[in-house]
This record gives sequence, structure tokens and C-alpha cells, in this order.
Amino acid sequence: MKKVLLVLVFAFLGLTVNAQTADELKADLASKKDSISKLQAKANAIQGKIDALPGWKKGAFGTIGASLSGFKNWFSRTYPTAEAGNIGITVNGFANLIEEDFFWRNSATINLGWVKLDQQGVSGDEGFDAATDVFTISSLYGKRLNKKWALSALGEYRTTIIDNFNDPGYLDFGAGLTWTPTSNLVVVMHPGNYNFVFSSGDTSFESSLGAKIVADYTNKYGGLSVKSNLSIFQSYKDGDLSNWSWTNSFGYTIWKGIGLGFELGLRGNQQEAANYQGVDLADADNKLQSYYLFGLSYAF
Repeated sequence: MKKVLLVLVFAFLGLTVNAQTADELKADLASKKDSISKLQAKANAIQGKIDALPGWKKGAFGTIGASLSGFKNWFSRTYPTAEAGNIGITVNGFANLIEEDFFWRNSATINLGWVKLDQQGVSGDEGFDAATDVFTISSLYGKRLNKKWALSALGEYRTTIIDNFNDPGYLDFGAGLTWTPTSNLVVVMHPGNYNFVFSSGDTSFESSLGAKIVADYTNKYGGLSVKSNLSIFQSYKDGDLSNWSWTNSFGYTIWKGIGLGFELGLRGNQQEAANYQGVDLADADNKLQSYYLFGLSYAF
């Protein structure tokens, strides 16, 4: 009986010691996590000061998406032998010179995509066809009036590069004011802007004078990189000559600059709709244009 009691006592003491040890370890772990959070906050504050220093700031990130599939003698299909593929790549880069009395912000966006569907027994192109084709480059110069406002001039060029390069192409030149409430947000308001439109042949495209509004947001939250750009041109001559585009890019880094990425683009352009549909400008059905890409992301 005494031996049984001794065994029970030792077992109880062992459980108590283990429980105390686990509690102590959990408390120590919580303390370490709290220290890490404080150190991360200090590191972020230091990085913010570095980012605010005058000089050039450069960077780039993008997304690569691809899917390939093939069937051979798969008799449950209407066409038993087929190959399909989808490849896309985006690049978002910037080079900004930030000084106390002026700034010069430059950015470029490229989004290219190809698709392929080759079915044995169906005639047609067996290679890859261009699906997404976007190229945009812009340069913004500003002379500061104070920390948040500046007199500015903007040049922005948009076109495709795989198919129909510069047909159409859009070149905006304008001047006005730029508002920079934070280092990550830039809002351009140019009431004097000329929208040059380049095209060949008899088309619906026409250049005009108007107002330009651009809002660009770029930031990084830990491993998440975010870039959103809204570009609007409002024609003074005719509302149907106006256009807008909005692109949103997200990249989450998992390991050494590689992770997952997603990009979504939206556009409204009455002139492009009329030219594609072969109708007068006022009669065009200006449906929302869009594209998206999901895949591996990279940052450097």
C-alpha cells in the first residue's frame, strides 16, 4: 500500500513539474515574441527614415503565370488529341529621385500574355497568340511649393508592343499640380493636358485637349508589395474622346523575393470600342475592358 502511495505521489509531482515547465516555457515564448515585435517596430521606423532620405529610390516586382496541358487519344473528348497553354508575365518598375525642393518620378508597367489551343482535326493557328498586351511608361516632375504640394509636368505613353505597336498609341503631356500627402501616394491634377492619339488608316481615334488625373499608390506591408494606378483623361472637346485605366498589382514574398502575385486591370475607352466594332464613335458599345493574372511573383 505504501509503495502504491509513493508511486502516486511521485506521479503527481512529475505532472506538476511538467505543467510548471510548460507554463514557464509559454511565458518565455510570449516574452520573446513581444521582444521581436518591438524590434520589428524599431526596424520599420528606421526603414521609414531611410526611405524618406533624399536621393534615388528604385525597385521592381511582377508576376509570372503559366499553365500547360495536353491530351492524346483521350476519347471522352470531342477532339481526343489537343494541347493548350496560357503564359503571362507582368513587370512593375520605378526609379524616383526625391529631393527637398523637387521630385522626379518615373515608372513603367509591362503586361504580356499568350494563349494556345491546338486541337487535332480543327484547322487554325497552332502557335501561341497574344492575349494580354499592355505597355505604359510615365515621367512626372514636380517643383515643390511645400511638403505636400508641387507645380508639376507629366508625360505618359501607353500602347501595345506585341500586336499593333503604336496603333493606337496614347501620349499625354500636361501641367498643373501634384499632391503628395504621404510618401506612398501621389495624386496628379493637370487641367491643361493634350492627349495625342496615334493610329493608322481611317479610324475613330482623335487627339484632343482635356484634363488629366492620376492617382498612384505604392507600398509594402511586410512581405506584401502593393501598387495601384488610376489614370483618367477627360476631354474638353467630346466626352467620347475620354479614357481611363486602373491597374492593381499585388505580390507576396515567401522566400528570397519569390512568392505569389495577382494583377487586375480595368479600362474604359470609347474610341477603342468604336474602332473595334466598326461604328461611329457615339454608337459604340463601350463595355468594360479587363484582364487578370495570377501566378508566381518576384521582387528585386
